[in-house]
Amino acid sequence: MTDNRPILYSFRRCPYAMRARMALIISGQSVTLREVKLSNKPAAMIAASAKATVPVLALNDGQVLEESLTIMRWTLAQHDPENWQNNEHSAATAELIAQCDGPFKRDLDRYKYHTRYAHENAGAGVDPLTHRAAGLAFLETLQTQLASHDLPPEQSQLFGAGRSFADIAIFPFIRQFANHDRRWFDALPLPHVQGWLSTHLSSPLFTAAMQKEQPWQDNDTPITFPKAMK
Repeated sequence: MTDNRPILYSFRRCPYAMRARMALIISGQSVTLREVKLSNKPAAMIAASAKATVPVLALNDGQVLEESLTIMRWTLAQHDPENWQNNEHSAATAELIAQCDGPFKRDLDRYKYHTRYAHENAGAGVDPLTHRAAGLAFLETLQTQLASHDLPPEQSQLFGAGRSFADIAIFPFIRQFANHDRRWFDALPLPHVQGWLSTHLSSPLFTAAMQKEQPWQDNDTPITFPKAMK
């Protein structure tokens, strides 16, 4: 039987791919999942997208979506039962996501993978603790935003009590930042950020998004994503 679903090239631990997968789940969009080994990217993915970074969503009409936010917007345009798009185009959402994907992501990379940047600063490399401190400033911005709703830390989302486009777009990157030194992160005076992150990590949505599969190879049986959310 021919598999006519869109094809999602993904890497389970990539925060960009995580947010795309969560939006696909919420919208009810079934896709064929092709898990990618980043050190051995499949030729079919490179043929679909010369950019060759995950996630990539290849649609049935030949269109290829190469950016995680684009995939989120496309699938929510099909069905948006939690109304994530209500604030997706707001200036506040755009600013938070821009900070996350821009300066914060740069600091996150240099904090977590500082040896990759030994060529920077005239060969002097980067100081991971300097970039951790810079990343902390973004967490403090999130703390202020989350605390502004007068809700308990475990209930507060970035724009109120309900999760939104911004929450799902941002929290996978905070997860990565927190996990690099969890003892340090847990000791921070940021109860709303910590409660918010914990709520998302324990959610059925995130569990479903982290469906574990072996790297895809030609002639593999198509894998349905998502599986039933428990």
